Amino acid sequence: MKQSEIVKMIEILKDTYPDAKCSLDFNTSFELLIAVILSAQCTDERVNKTTPYIFSKYSTPEEFANIDISELERLIHPCGFYKNKAKNIKAMAQKLLNDFNGKVPENMNDLMSLPGVGRKTANVMMLEAFNNPQGIAVDTHAKRISNKIGLSSQKEPEKIEQDLLKQIPEKYYKDVNHLFIWLGRNICIARSPKCSECPIKYYCKYFLDHK
Repeated sequence: MKQSEIVKMIEILKDTYPDAKCSLDFNTSFELLIAVILSAQCTDERVNKTTPYIFSKYSTPEEFANIDISELERLIHPCGFYKNKAKNIKAMAQKLLNDFNGKVPENMNDLMSLPGVGRKTANVMMLEAFNNPQGIAVDTHAKRISNKIGLSSQKEPEKIEQDLLKQIPEKYYKDVNHLFIWLGRNICIARSPKCSECPIKYYCKYFLDHK
């Protein structure tokens, strides 16, 4: 696909979903970091139902570093994979205290040095917490849609991201993940995509191949 077509496709999606934004609720960069870690293999809706009570009791790196692990596991249990997530959250909070004066770092490398934080999470943080996107977060929606449209044939999120970054102008980095999430939730559904309703169907390899 030509870059001019990709830009047109993104603009169509921006017109279709003018309110597309991060679905996770948070008040501080640290709360967002907790929420993003919890959102792995869990819906944002479930995370948003779980975090208000947690953040009413614990909201700082110090409090999460000192929380009893079994208590943390109990609190985050609804978000799944709670043992591994609890271990990572405690270790992440401790590393923030030890290495970053209790502050969430504002660059990709330092973010990715934190337990439980991979490139996708770091990308989300750079965009949503610091308004300084360094790449494109490739979640399950972005992965599926990138493959269907034909922007990437890769399966690994980091390789898909590299394909996207080569084709999408930097000024759109902040939009792409939100737009793909909203398209994926509303139309390009994994099991039964509503292709006939899709605003970008004529840019989509999957649709054109199945016409």
